[in-house]
Amino acid sequence: MSSATTTREETARALLRTHGQTYAAEAGIRLRDTPKPLYQLLVLTCLLSAPIRAGVAVDAARALYDAGMSTPHRMREATWQQRVDALGRGHYRRYDESTATTLGNGAEFVGERCGGDLRRLREEADGDPGRMRRLLREAPGLGPTGADIFLREVQGVWPEFRPHLDTKATQGAERLGLPTEPARLAKLVGGEELARFAAALVRAALDRSVAGSVEDARTASGSGHGGS
Repeated sequence: MSSATTTREETARALLRTHGQTYAAEAGIRLRDTPKPLYQLLVLTCLLSAPIRAGVAVDAARALYDAGMSTPHRMREATWQQRVDALGRGHYRRYDESTATTLGNGAEFVGERCGGDLRRLREEADGDPGRMRRLLREAPGLGPTGADIFLREVQGVWPEFRPHLDTKATQGAERLGLPTEPARLAKLVGGEELARFAAALVRAALDRSVAGSVEDARTASGSGHGGS
């Protein structure tokens, strides 16, 4: 194994140690292949799709779940004002009114199009990532960016869509000196770690300080600085 390969693998492991938490986990979602957490992920994805800080989107998702809006039925039952208020408690104020409407429409989509279970879209996609992306874009509030966010996170429980390392993840990889080709990048970690790895790469793309903290962690672990 070349020193460059060793360095890249060490960087990937340090990134996972320091920033390897999925956005779903950060929002308190115990992601499994069951209807409720998959719907919660869809809600989080909708919030993350807006041009707003990821931390605010995560806090807003938690506020919605804490208010009981964690299933399509409960989201539809809530009034528009209740959704706005929950988003406000999560400091998601810039887009709170339009997002409250979108969340209501999204709950109707999941209830009527999917029978309350997003696994129906998985079945329709039949392992085809491109088709899965198109199906996700049928959901209100989800464009290409939202579809990528959902697939980045759900690959932890829907392995047929691995590896999903989109443009934002590869931007983070470039900042860290890692390969930007998804196939090569995916080889640096195990398949079950790809969702965490993708989230960590996105954090590196969004926050320049991540690269420094990863280098510090790599050095502290005793790995040293591999040559190229």
